[in-house]
Amino acid sequence: MSILPHHARLMRLATFAALTVALILVLAKAVAWWLSGSVSLLAGLTDSLLDSAASLLNLIAVAIALRPADDDHRYGHGKAEALAGLGQALFIGASAILVGIQGVERLRAPEPLSGESLGMAVMVLSLALTLALLLFQRHVVRVTGSTAIHADSLHYRSDLLLNGSILLALALTAFGWQQMDALFAIGIAFYILWSAISIVREAVAVLMDQELSPEVSEQMHQLACAVPGVLGAHDLRTRVSGTRWFVQLHLELPGELSLSEAHQRCVDVENAIRGQFPRAEVLVHADPSDAVQPAPPATL
Repeated sequence: MSILPHHARLMRLATFAALTVALILVLAKAVAWWLSGSVSLLAGLTDSLLDSAASLLNLIAVAIALRPADDDHRYGHGKAEALAGLGQALFIGASAILVGIQGVERLRAPEPLSGESLGMAVMVLSLALTLALLLFQRHVVRVTGSTAIHADSLHYRSDLLLNGSILLALALTAFGWQQMDALFAIGIAFYILWSAISIVREAVAVLMDQELSPEVSEQMHQLACAVPGVLGAHDLRTRVSGTRWFVQLHLELPGELSLSEAHQRCVDVENAIRGQFPRAEVLVHADPSDAVQPAPPATL
């Protein structure tokens, strides 16, 4: 099963949009930091530089993930997205450390700021562009389920908080609260680090073939059992690779069915599950009901 063309187009657009926004913000924040000397703006600039690198990595990973399955990768290249998520987490974690160090140094040796108005204008621009990007990414993730775009969205969500915090810090500094610039930078660093940890956990879950949620698995089981002629289902297994779900299960069918009839029941189950979950690639094995061993009793 190949990735739908409009899904691929949306994923490519999302990666190009993220890289474009990151580069625009790098330029704007660099000018504002140079003129104001704000450590919060430096934190935002550092984060945007790493965002650019992460978005470039994401663009490459999505291009790889969208390649169709081949002789060497029979399940496709979808896990390139999870690998990109780990790379993004590395960039974001490094960003958090750099921002935290700058904040602590500025807290120990405060410096007056200048050009707060320009800095605030840049942060308003940053908020507007980041919010627009997040709305587009949210749409892409909802349609495609892309792991890489979701990871990108998580760190741009942290950017939204970061940019808002910088704007507030600049406003408070303009009213004489000089230390707020450094304190906000340190707080932002901790939040960025937490975002990196969240991305790592999600990427590792994909790479380790973690099952889909119990609710989704139970719904798939019910769909299989609801197909006429199916007596039951067991050994349902699931995993995720990029935008695709791989599902395997055993059907319990009457032993007197012909091979053609048993095959048709399997096709009906595949269609039932894929009708509800279009991203699923379903592999069904038919078992005669009299050959199914009862499940062993649970032990404490």
